[in-house]
Amino acid sequence: MRFVCLLTLCLVAIIVTAEDWPGFRGPTGDGKTEAADYPTRWDESTNVRWAVDLPKPGNGSPIVVGDKVYLAAAEDDDGHQRSLFCLHADTGEQLWMQRVDFEQKMPTHKTNPYGGSTPASDGETVVVWHGSAGLHAYNTAGDLKWSIDLGEFRHMWGYGTSPVIVGNRVILHTGPGKRVFVAAFNLDSGDEIWRHVEPVDGTGERNSAGHYMGSWSTPVVIDRDDKTIAVCALATRVCGLDVETGDLLWYCDGLRGERGDLAYSSPMIVGDLCVMIGGFRGPGFAFRIKGTGDITENRLWTNTNNPQMIGTGLLIDSHVYRVGAGPSVIDCLDAETGEIIWEDRAASGTYWGSLVYDGKVAMATDQKGATIVFEPSPSGFQQIALNKLNDQCNATPALSNGRIYIRTARKLWCIAE
Repeated sequence: MRFVCLLTLCLVAIIVTAEDWPGFRGPTGDGKTEAADYPTRWDESTNVRWAVDLPKPGNGSPIVVGDKVYLAAAEDDDGHQRSLFCLHADTGEQLWMQRVDFEQKMPTHKTNPYGGSTPASDGETVVVWHGSAGLHAYNTAGDLKWSIDLGEFRHMWGYGTSPVIVGNRVILHTGPGKRVFVAAFNLDSGDEIWRHVEPVDGTGERNSAGHYMGSWSTPVVIDRDDKTIAVCALATRVCGLDVETGDLLWYCDGLRGERGDLAYSSPMIVGDLCVMIGGFRGPGFAFRIKGTGDITENRLWTNTNNPQMIGTGLLIDSHVYRVGAGPSVIDCLDAETGEIIWEDRAASGTYWGSLVYDGKVAMATDQKGATIVFEPSPSGFQQIALNKLNDQCNATPALSNGRIYIRTARKLWCIAE
């Protein structure tokens, strides 16, 4: 078939279920779900419920709400046509497509084609960010609800953050580029509620020292101290923003490294413990979410020698599980100390996508379309399967109703036993 053309931490109730995968990295934004048992073995002809062709490659991931799958994709090589597709989750049939025409050709890296953002939905509205082509909301029938032109976001490596729905609000981390801000918008009307503007030290592509800079990190929403907080990794620091007011509640410095000020992955949070790994082999550190203002003194450890991390790992109990983008490595860290407990190179590929976890096993898809399935345990690497689709992939799997949805360069796959 060819294309032709929430979080549980919320301010008000939203129409998603435990079976849904309504945004980037799932219902709680941490890559975790415990809704069902999922397949652990597949290939191009085994345990494939359906597979549909995609118009162009993209790094954005699918989401699943009810009987619908949503996916952002460009329809041309220059990003002049950026679209949101809606498919039937059972059959892969295209239900509708909404295209945004954009005249400019914006810069991006060859490994980050247009279509780098993951949509978000509350079951009634689906929101997609097309970078400089704007923020757009549709109902589930595909009718436009609102569109916002937020201006130009120019960076040589393109865009890649994703919107997050929290109750009646859309939280968006914009950038990278000369202008960087995190903002909240009314889900029904698109009206801007607040905006936190982050200072940019340099041109947006390079800092004042001439090193690379930028953040492609999607916020993670938590409840703490009677507040709902959007935790966002910006270029040099991790910030906690009050979802209600936009106030900067606290921040922890630590992302500035020798190679630049870079954040690719999202924060990993359990309780008051937050672990963050910088981009381009930048610093990794952990801190306690306590206090207000500058809480950098709450850092527990900092590691400066990290593998290249683009996707986000898993923080399970007190251990972090990571997959690397260079060197190719899967490892386990003690989240309290930063000590590497184990690492495995023989079974790993090069990963740009993030890890996901179904309550029993973890999985991530590498750049050659092979999904590693393993049991996350601090006692050692325990591989269960390596499932090959033989296509390029920079996206993160979506888990819903016992099915796994994987976006590769050429296809969107539905894996089911």
